[in-house]
Amino acid sequence: MGPRLLMICLALGSLGSLSSSLSLAQNAPGNGGLRRESSFPAIAEQAWTGARLADGQPDVQGHWSNTIGNHSNFTDPQGRQPGAAERARPERAAERPRSERAPSRVSDPADGQVPFLPWAREAQQDFAANFANPKQPQYIEPLARCAPGGVPKSFMWHGFEIRQYPGYVLFLFDSGSRIVHLDDKPHLPDNIKLWNAGSRGHWEGNTLVVDVRNSNGKALFGRTGEFSGENTQVAERYVFAPNGQRFNYIATFTDPSIYSRPWTATIPVRRYTEADAPDGWHFQTTLANHAGSERIIEREERICHENNGGFGGVATARR
Repeated sequence: MGPRLLMICLALGSLGSLSSSLSLAQNAPGNGGLRRESSFPAIAEQAWTGARLADGQPDVQGHWSNTIGNHSNFTDPQGRQPGAAERARPERAAERPRSERAPSRVSDPADGQVPFLPWAREAQQDFAANFANPKQPQYIEPLARCAPGGVPKSFMWHGFEIRQYPGYVLFLFDSGSRIVHLDDKPHLPDNIKLWNAGSRGHWEGNTLVVDVRNSNGKALFGRTGEFSGENTQVAERYVFAPNGQRFNYIATFTDPSIYSRPWTATIPVRRYTEADAPDGWHFQTTLANHAGSERIIEREERICHENNGGFGGVATARR
């Protein structure tokens, strides 16, 4: 791919069937030793029967994390990141067969792949091919340079917290934050672009419906290089289970300049509480030290420079 196409790529991008059974994969190769589901339940859109806040919103505040994998590989959530096979340590077991790993986050189309136009597919594959040994800056993922994760990567990168206020839903990620306005506020002017975009939403029963625009198109979806653009429109649906313990994030991406058709991503998410043991990924928290007896969970901001090492896949000296 020539320099001009690379520059275009950087400017733009830097529900299939879900199993109703629930199976867990523990310490599986390629998962970083973390607990991962290989399938997850569908959640029906229905009336909300749980607790509500004073302004009438369903109360979904708390700590959450996705259940199938990090952002190493967007369409193979429990597969390796680009170049991992060449750098695999001998002591690690072989990767599980694809049929035993979680399905693609792309739930429509059925093949589990983002329906890129030819030029966009070439750009994505070029990034993936150079990720493990990036000899030029454009092959280092933006998150490794401390940029916000963007939509939808933020839901795949460690856990996050949801807080709610009258007229707002606030997502606190360790790579930035998002405010979903519920007050009929208009979208931002077209010339304002944000890493985490602009979000306008409303509740329909147990489902938070969000219209996402004003993205700067620079955040990638994963280390495999999938991307959207400045003019991509995203229609999100956060479908919460009646017991408030899970939700499925379902987002449809539309942009005829990048994709041959609209497509949908699905990311399953579960709640974490003080009853869960803190860990280094899903529930990276501590308990506040204070005079009272209440157990107060504190979530620390993750230092992003760690992602410039082995996590980011940047070039290292070979022995």
